[in-house]
Amino acid sequence: MTKLKSKLQDDLNAAIKERDELRSSTLRLTLAAITKEEVAGKTKRELSDDEVQKVITREAKKRREAADAFAQGGRAESAEREKAEGEILAAYLPKQLSDDELQQIVAQAVEEAKAAGAEGPRAMGQVMKIVNPKVAGQAEGGRVAAVVKKLLAG
Repeated sequence: MTKLKSKLQDDLNAAIKERDELRSSTLRLTLAAITKEEVAGKTKRELSDDEVQKVITREAKKRREAADAFAQGGRAESAEREKAEGEILAAYLPKQLSDDELQQIVAQAVEEAKAAGAEGPRAMGQVMKIVNPKVAGQAEGGRVAAVVKKLLAG
């Protein structure tokens, strides 16, 4: 068992003992998603810490989207629960880049792309290829794409 998965399992056991319903249900769902990923495909396999982290990232994103949908639908109580679940999962993810840090990385990538001859909105793909490895796991793709578009347009 990987370090991250065993930490999730240990935290789940602690949450159950403390009778923390929100935390235990969130960790159960996350561990179920990890197990589902492990048995997907033709053969069962053990996920690496990076793959487990990607599953947690995906689950956290689902919580954010659900919270937004509930808030727009006027279901504040459900939205608050989804936000709380997202915050629990965020504790297992690496620290997210601030807007300024992300802007600096993207600006540097735009300069690299311009040096390679890419200009304007058509350079989006080239800039994203440069930026994505640098910000992997530290910034959501939609957020990165929005900054790239803004800098290429301006």
